[in-house]
Amino acid sequence: MSTVAISAQDINKLRQMTGAGMMDCRKALTETNGDFEAAIDWLRKQGQKVAAKRGDREAKEGVVIAKTTADNKTGIVVCVSCETDFVSKNADFVAFGQTIADAAIANNVKTLDELMNTKAGNATVAELVNDKLAAIGEKIGVTKFERIDAPYVASYIHGAYRIGVLVGMDKEAAEAGKDIAMQIAALNPVAVDAASVPADVVAREKDIIMELMKQDPKMAGKPDEMLAKIAEGKMGAFFKEQTLTAQAFVKDGGKTVEQYLKESGDVKITEFKRVALG
Repeated sequence: MSTVAISAQDINKLRQMTGAGMMDCRKALTETNGDFEAAIDWLRKQGQKVAAKRGDREAKEGVVIAKTTADNKTGIVVCVSCETDFVSKNADFVAFGQTIADAAIANNVKTLDELMNTKAGNATVAELVNDKLAAIGEKIGVTKFERIDAPYVASYIHGAYRIGVLVGMDKEAAEAGKDIAMQIAALNPVAVDAASVPADVVAREKDIIMELMKQDPKMAGKPDEMLAKIAEGKMGAFFKEQTLTAQAFVKDGGKTVEQYLKESGDVKITEFKRVALG
């Protein structure tokens, strides 16, 4: 029996290295006392079609698929990665990504781990990934998964499946949902509004502003209290550029997203998810 604690991170690492299923990876690491090279050999000895020695190869290409349920109350976005754009642009690989996204929708999947164990036809997603990996000879995997539940969810895929966006809203507004999803894809805001920006992001931005001011000869000798007040003012520019509702609306720079949403039926954005390759 293994005396080494096998963590979820270890299991995921071996899964990414080999393409084997999570339960198989857990058993392999348990049987080999956490030795990754031995675990790969163990998997191969069980007849697994694994991608041994591929753990050091990056998978920055792939496809991002965003979908919603028929009633538009749930949306999911998945990233299925590969190593080359030659594979990612192949119609069969795009269809493979669609199959995984369809499985997530059909089975009401809530997490990436749940998705990997979900059936898509006669096999689990993990098994399909393993088979595809063996067939194309590249390191591939389902690397990102996001989900939104809301009264209405809009989905959008930007470019050649390179960015997927979900937008949760408080009411049905299909046209506004598409417009806002395109805005998010293009400008990548950090949050819906200033109030929803994570505290650590705000603190980091303030620290950067403070440091820049301290390096400015014009600010030399000014007390920290004064600099802090100036920094608060400068944060206004950050919120205007980086939060969704304060941004200029891409289709009409004369109004903000907040104003556009008000004109579109006083729609409120509950949350959004943006997944991009890389």
